[in-house]
Amino acid sequence: MNMKKIFLLFAAVGLLFACDPTHEKIDNGGHITLQELLDKTTVKTDIAPDGKHGNVIMCETLAPVNAIWEIGGKKFVSTAAKKKMKVGEHAVKLTALCADGTVLETEFIGILCEEITDPLVRYYIYGENPDVEPPFAVPREGGDWQDMRFDGSGIHLPELSDDVYWGFKTLIFDIKDASDDVNVHFMSGWWDQFAVDDAHWTTGQNEFTLTEEIAKICASGNGGSGHQLNPWCTSGHFTLNAVYYEE
Repeated sequence: MNMKKIFLLFAAVGLLFACDPTHEKIDNGGHITLQELLDKTTVKTDIAPDGKHGNVIMCETLAPVNAIWEIGGKKFVSTAAKKKMKVGEHAVKLTALCADGTVLETEFIGILCEEITDPLVRYYIYGENPDVEPPFAVPREGGDWQDMRFDGSGIHLPELSDDVYWGFKTLIFDIKDASDDVNVHFMSGWWDQFAVDDAHWTTGQNEFTLTEEIAKICASGNGGSGHQLNPWCTSGHFTLNAVYYEE
């Protein structure tokens, strides 16, 4: 049987779907329908003491499928997943692989997180102690395109661990004094081995999410080629305060 994909954009805020038994027999050669997947799937947030939606998104499917969740740019291969998020509206994508190879895809949008019930923890890569890791200008005086390379040389930024690369963390670059024309090009330390559109940065927090493709090129272990991540400021200038991720 040829693999088929079914796409559905399904608006959901804290949806709890009924878990009625399916009438279709699921065995090694079977598949379920998209509606049966939805009937056995829950996407919701935790609830704050005042009754508002909390910032933890919780997902579960009881359907007989192999499930891949994508929440806030991070993927979870499991029947259940949860992730702490910022206050705001978010989307959750579910990809379900049935026994016969049929692939079902659905997206839950408008998942509302109104209140912080489980604070995000900040993990610094650079800048936790400004006395030891002070802010610096980009480009540096006399610097070059390697100013923000994560190579751990002491001249540039610390090397990123495999846990960061293979955890597909969202890096947050905290910058100040940004000129209006700041653009940053992400590449490997061996020039362009992956393609990422240039990002326009402004004063404040600027995010960049690591992907499997980037991990394969830049991580030093677990199948990575060790070429390191190199954000290159192609225009403009700013001061880099810190780099961190939150979970």
